[in-house]
Amino acid sequence: MSSLSGALTEVVARVFADLGLDPEFGRVTPSNRPDLGQFQCNGALAAAKAAKQNPRAIAEQVAAKLQALPQFRDISLAGPGFINLSLTDAALSGHANKLASDERLGVPGKEPLVVVLDYGGANIAKAMHVGHLRAAIIGEALRRLFLFVGDDTIGDVHMGDWGLQMGMIISELEIRRPDLPYFKASFEGPYPNASPVTVEELEEIYPTAAAACKADLARMEKARLATAELQQGRPGYRALWQHFFDVSMETMKRDYGALGVHFDLWKGEAHVDPLIGPMVEKLKQMGIAHQDKGAWIIPVAKPDDKAEIPPLILVKSDGAAMYSTTDLATIVDRVQEQNPDEILYVVDQRQHLHFEQVFRAAILAGLNGKAKMEHLGFGTMNGKDGKPFKTREGGVMKLQDLIAMMTNAAMERLNEQGIGTDYDEAERREIARKVGLAALKFADLSNHRIANYVFDLDRFVRFEGKTGPYLLYAAVRIKSILRKAEAQEDRPGSILPPEPGERDLILALGGLPDAVMDAYRERAPNKIADYAYGLAQTFSTYYNQFHILSEPDKALLRSRLALCALTLRALELSLSLLGIEVPERM
Repeated sequence: MSSLSGALTEVVARVFADLGLDPEFGRVTPSNRPDLGQFQCNGALAAAKAAKQNPRAIAEQVAAKLQALPQFRDISLAGPGFINLSLTDAALSGHANKLASDERLGVPGKEPLVVVLDYGGANIAKAMHVGHLRAAIIGEALRRLFLFVGDDTIGDVHMGDWGLQMGMIISELEIRRPDLPYFKASFEGPYPNASPVTVEELEEIYPTAAAACKADLARMEKARLATAELQQGRPGYRALWQHFFDVSMETMKRDYGALGVHFDLWKGEAHVDPLIGPMVEKLKQMGIAHQDKGAWIIPVAKPDDKAEIPPLILVKSDGAAMYSTTDLATIVDRVQEQNPDEILYVVDQRQHLHFEQVFRAAILAGLNGKAKMEHLGFGTMNGKDGKPFKTREGGVMKLQDLIAMMTNAAMERLNEQGIGTDYDEAERREIARKVGLAALKFADLSNHRIANYVFDLDRFVRFEGKTGPYLLYAAVRIKSILRKAEAQEDRPGSILPPEPGERDLILALGGLPDAVMDAYRERAPNKIADYAYGLAQTFSTYYNQFHILSEPDKALLRSRLALCALTLRALELSLSLLGIEVPERM
């Protein structure tokens, strides 16, 4: 199956081919002038240019052939050669019944690609905060989208666990507790099984150490030395790193789990450390890496660059690896382990230069195998002051605190609306959790990922307007209709040719495959968010215009129930692709 516009494209493309023209000119899209037709084809203009003919004459020939086909109710021409198309009601109901019987709701399958999605980036030894939110939400939506379309998709958290922050923490801990065995060169082990610090202590140690290093060059040098010794394999430091990793993972999985974000791989930069030495030697031998002031670099600039692209620093003069080094080694690891067709990085747009350097270096060295690499940048979530979102006190809000705040705000809004007042407390709290997360995720995903947006709690949790709660309420209302119908022993049946007011709903349902595939091609979950909101609005108009449960004509009642059920499936699929759960009732 396909979308309505996709099915019409096949028909119109054959007509263009019959006229000796490229069938690509037969592309049909939903009309931007619904008063003229449900769909439009603008290909006559391009076809005329290619064939050196009059576009209006070509459009007339195409229209004449289409007039003979039974599925068209009206065909008209506008301007120099725009073709407007409207389907018969029988054709619309026929397509709707096909959608209802299709488990994929018309979304076609495709030849699968192996796609690695990198969308985590949280650091061990640090609390997860709002800065990790967008990568997680956007990446999870893309993972779900790619899986649904048919790709073999692997989500990788790619934790930060091997950079300078590790040296800062280790050196700070040595200053505070020099008696620990990890700092004694003569200690032969074994090291303790229990971590000397909790994750809460790590969350205090890191910012203290970072501030000290920023204020004191000697202190920073101590941290750099600890980083280099960790990466070179000093046993005590490796044992400490493992403790930091273990205590951090528990809270990281908790926070990502609370957000509904899944990863297939829980690897960090440290995982690829054994690959770095051989990779660096290979790059030196290939003549790609060059020594510069004691460091090893890879020049990646091109003659046609419009902006300066600095060289990638492979190894610093003190022997320490950089983020760029571990990112290159991670590409090597992914090629060896997954052999991907694509590697997609869902990372802040401000890191674009870094990824441009890494991708160029990987291609120069042939490290990426067959994989295409793409940076899917995103903007920032800002406060009302236009700056990155902070707490009222000016600090960075922890992710778990943000989720709690959204849940509490959702509960307040449910109370204001009088929703679920007779439910038990556990169910009401679960509904509030789903509403709060829907508000948070939809507020993010309804924007194109590259755009910045303002965090507006009051607006996000409203049950009206373009919000997550509005969409949940739309879906739950349909669930309620279907439950009541079941109670009165009425069930969805065959969808009948629509009455005039029902056409818009069937047309909206027929557009789901286009929204999904556009989102997939453009790596843009906002396409699905826009579709879901438009469908909910269209159903609301339909609901207010037509009797459903009170319809006395049983065939008509079953047809309308079928449209309700189909709309619910389309809404639930769209929301699921965005990582949003729908409650059973509200």
